[in-house]
Amino acid sequence: MALIMSGIMSMVISLFNIGWVDNILAIWLKAWMLAFLVAFPTITVVVPVVRYLVSFIVASDKNS
Repeated sequence: MALIMSGIMSMVISLFNIGWVDNILAIWLKAWMLAFLVAFPTITVVVPVVRYLVSFIVASDKNS
């Protein structure tokens, strides 16, 4: 998930900021590496928190 999302988002943001230039592939790959280095640890931390919150909300909804 982190790999695909960081790849898509880095390409969109790169194209939005600089447009379609000659070396867009090199620029995008550099941006993708950085984005993945941020995305993977973020997902590792955030997913368990979100799962807990969802289970808490669903469980409290069943008790109502």
